[in-house]
Amino acid sequence: MNSKEFERRRRQLMRMVGAGGIAILPAAPVRMRSRDVEYIYRQDSDFYYLTGFAEPEAVAVLVPGRPQGEYLLFCRERDPSKEQWDGSRAGQDGVIADFGADDAFPIDDIDDIIPGLIEGCERVYYTMGMYTDFDARIAEWVNSLREGLSRGLHTPTEFVALDHLLHDMRLYKSRDEISAMRRSAKVAVAAHQRAMQVTRPGMYEYEVEAEFRHEFRRCGAWASYSPIVGGGANACTLHYVENSAVLNDGDLVLIDAGCELDYYASDVTRTFPVNGRFSPEQRAVYEIVLEAQRAAIDKTVKGNHWNEPHDAAVRIITKGLRKLGLLEGSLPKLIKDEAYRPFFMHRTGHWIGMDVHDVGDYKVSDEWRVLEAGMVTTVEPGIYIPNKRNIPKRFRNIGIRIEDDVAVTSKGPDVLSKGLVSDPDEIEALMQSA
Repeated sequence: MNSKEFERRRRQLMRMVGAGGIAILPAAPVRMRSRDVEYIYRQDSDFYYLTGFAEPEAVAVLVPGRPQGEYLLFCRERDPSKEQWDGSRAGQDGVIADFGADDAFPIDDIDDIIPGLIEGCERVYYTMGMYTDFDARIAEWVNSLREGLSRGLHTPTEFVALDHLLHDMRLYKSRDEISAMRRSAKVAVAAHQRAMQVTRPGMYEYEVEAEFRHEFRRCGAWASYSPIVGGGANACTLHYVENSAVLNDGDLVLIDAGCELDYYASDVTRTFPVNGRFSPEQRAVYEIVLEAQRAAIDKTVKGNHWNEPHDAAVRIITKGLRKLGLLEGSLPKLIKDEAYRPFFMHRTGHWIGMDVHDVGDYKVSDEWRVLEAGMVTTVEPGIYIPNKRNIPKRFRNIGIRIEDDVAVTSKGPDVLSKGLVSDPDEIEALMQSA
């Protein structure tokens, strides 16, 4: 991401914070996987959104109108002995030269400096509840100022949820962000194509998962969430991540897998036959889901409200289930009674961006949010048919979901993952071309 993009975001936020306000954002802490083994570090999305700085043990501070500099960054000092073990650090000079900070201080000096910055402000913008240790430090700094009221120290009179402002900013993607998400989707598309071409009966689900991880890392990306590779009945478990079963001839496999590239996520799902050929029943269910997805994408346009794509998918799926004989009754009543929910129990999409389930409200003043250019959502209807006696055997344990990432534009829906086949004939042709 271009450094000017981060600068633009900081200036936009500072305009909202205004003179007399201070915004404080801590970096994500290092997380332990087991004993003394750390997880691979991933920066806090809000922090990175404003700074582009990926190191731990850092705090960003924005003070609009501060004469000595409005953007301050506290970070680790350079230390050759520690860098020998853990890699290079930017240090104070580096964050000024390379990350646009107006001023920089050692992170160890934060307790001496931030209270003085807070003292001169009327409002503190901070996201409570994300990092409890840092919440406690904020409280300590404010309490220390309150204790000095008798000595003439000033205390802010208002505390404002920073995430309320910042997450609304993040909901609207810039042109550069859309480009980044398109690149992430392109890697995910290549991984799904690879999986379709290598999958064969007798493979284990984790072997197919390995193909995704290989393609992601080959392209400099990471899995943005634990991949779901569910064959047969496992496809009917929405968040199945064990990925340990054998893929059987005659079953479908549902794969929900996306990647994170340069801090932007993709989230893509395809369902296809393990042996390369849909059975008549599998194809019948698949075509309902595909029609529902296409109808939902058509509704993912500027001016529609958030729930319209879901309503479109629900109508197609309910109608299709009735045609298959899995539901009985009038279509309006089946929809009103949510008779489809045993087969389609989740919503048709979610915001996506720096986080897979990205920030942003779905309702404003108790009304569904109106879709606007720059918003990006997944569109992912599905049908999951349980193994129950009242269901014909030929349909039992069929689980199908089709998911793409869709940007709302002034010209209509832009499917960022459109390079991946979803038509059943094209899927069969791709699998048989391997």
